[in-house]
Amino acid sequence: MKSDKRRLYLLEIFGILLGLLWLSPFYLMVVNAFKSKREIFTDVLGLPEEITTDNFVQSFIDLNFVNSLFNSVLITVVSVGIIIFFSSMAGYALARNKSKLSGVLLLIFVAAMLIPFQSVMIPLISLFGSVDMLNRTGLIFMYLGFGSSLSIFLYHGAMTGISKTLDEAATIDGANKLQVFWRIIFPLLKPISVTVGILNVIWIWNDFLLPSLILDGSSATIPLRMFYFFGQYTKQWHLALAGLTIAIIPVIIFYFFAQKQIIKGVAEGAVK
Repeated sequence: MKSDKRRLYLLEIFGILLGLLWLSPFYLMVVNAFKSKREIFTDVLGLPEEITTDNFVQSFIDLNFVNSLFNSVLITVVSVGIIIFFSSMAGYALARNKSKLSGVLLLIFVAAMLIPFQSVMIPLISLFGSVDMLNRTGLIFMYLGFGSSLSIFLYHGAMTGISKTLDEAATIDGANKLQVFWRIIFPLLKPISVTVGILNVIWIWNDFLLPSLILDGSSATIPLRMFYFFGQYTKQWHLALAGLTIAIIPVIIFYFFAQKQIIKGVAEGAVK
């Protein structure tokens, strides 16, 4: 019994230390956001000698935060919605049609996850530039292409746990393929849909490289605007950290309202 309690205490201590390690970047970000530029370089780890909110006001203005937030939310929400819409149908079709062609198509989607973006970056931009789609619409279309592989793979795996007898029973009752999927199958895919949504929201919300190649200044997202604080000869860390603190507030609000669905979706999706 004593050895079990000792082991439990050690695990608790390890968990606390690991939690502090994970929280340390947030501590550094928030604490230094209230410091002046001089004080950041003088003492990074310490608390601010004099708390100032000027950094937040200036970074809010420099980020053009309202416009940048609108662009980030619009691109993220539309992209994730389209990815879930098409990937769920593709995963359903590949799982229900047992043929060599469906197996080859699934293998192609899985293999596409191994292709690094940098290898197709220049040809992709050249192609979309020639058809004048270097804008938010073109960016959303690209996110669909890059995000579908993993999403289809996850949906295909989840479909293997849903009996085909549901399809057959609905078909006997007079439902067509679309009705079977959207009214019977898709509601059962809610846990994996939440998982797919989380993975793609994290990726798209924080993505910098692809928007930097596609978007102009008026449609820039928050990560793209953050780069403006780092010039060739100067780095405005006090404004950048204040901007980062402001930028994570929408994500915290989203998680606060959706935490039950997120935890439930990840847990059930992992079991499936």
